[in-house]
Order: sequence, then structure tokens, then C-alpha cells
Amino acid sequence: MKIFIDADGCPVVDIAVKIARLNGLSCTIICDTSHSIQRDGADTIIVDKGSDSADFRLVNLVSEGDIAVTQDYGLAAMCLSKRAIVLNQDGKQYTEENISGLLEFRAVSAKIRRSGGRTRGMSKRTAQQDKDFENALKELIGAER
Repeated sequence: MKIFIDADGCPVVDIAVKIARLNGLSCTIICDTSHSIQRDGADTIIVDKGSDSADFRLVNLVSEGDIAVTQDYGLAAMCLSKRAIVLNQDGKQYTEENISGLLEFRAVSAKIRRSGGRTRGMSKRTAQQDKDFENALKELIGAER
């Protein structure tokens, strides 16, 4: 089991790296050239800045049973197709059962924005969200080890 982090805009990089290190798991941070993110205890792959370049690198690296950390529904769907475990930054696990609805929500939101409408943005991150992510990642690792 390895952990892969879609690090562009990811608020839980440090938590994921710490948990991987404490559990002796390989951890890889993937980001583009505008977000050079280096952490002790993790490998970093920096890809060219471009639409979805970090996403495609991550999905090419992830394997069955690995954990991918991302908030991107499209990337989550691709990782699920490779039988990876996918977790968002709030500790919610993406599954075959919930990904279709999330992708549909994303498509509807994009359509609203293209037509000049506004959608609600992300609220300020809380300490509880960090804790929820940490607990969910620990539980996944414990369940697999």
C-alpha cells in the first residue's frame, strides 16, 4: 500500500505525510511547477503546469489497494477504476456508489457557472476537518494492515 497525494491546493499534505511516515508507508506528493511541495518522508513528483497533468501522473502511478488523496472528482473516478482507495481532504471516501452523483453535481455546477450563475464556494477550513481526515486515513491504513 502506497499513498499518493494530489497536492495542488491540498490542505492535508502534512497530515498524510506524517501518517505515512509513522506507519512505514511510501508517500508520493504530486504537484505542478507552480506548487513545488517538498516534505521530509515523502517523494515529490513535479509535473509541467497544465490542465490535469498532475492528475494524469497520479492515475498512472496508483495501483489497486493504494490510497489516493484528492478533492478532484474526475481524478477520484479514474483512481477508483484502478481499484485504488480514494479519500478527500475532509476524510470522505469516494466509492463506486457515490462518485456518479458527485460527477453529476460537478457538471451541473459548471453549467451554472458557464451561464453566468454563481455557486457557493468552499467554506473556511476547520480543525475538525483536519481531524476527520486524519482519523479516516488512520482507519484505512489500519484496516489494510
